[in-house]
Amino acid sequence: MRRRGIDVLTAFEDGTEQLPDDQLLLRVTELKRILFTQDIRFRVLAETWQVKGKPFSGLIFGHQLGGTIGQFVKDLELIAKSSEPEEWFNTIEYIPFK
Repeated sequence: MRRRGIDVLTAFEDGTEQLPDDQLLLRVTELKRILFTQDIRFRVLAETWQVKGKPFSGLIFGHQLGGTIGQFVKDLELIAKSSEPEEWFNTIEYIPFK
């Protein structure tokens, strides 16, 4: 992604890889970043927040059996280059796009 000019921050780089999911979702919201995950439990957490009206900065979910890494990278690049982070507020998107 970085080679494609996309601003990426991993939980490891941020020192938050050990945070519980709810705290990580709060962290990315503080940073105004969109979170990509393949963790179904994380998706369910974001859906719960969405229903309850609890704000978060946006989540993109790619099911582990739903596509290839190449498809995910292509779709994430499209999202990064064609939208702004604030457009994703309280939004959940599923990739790969069909």
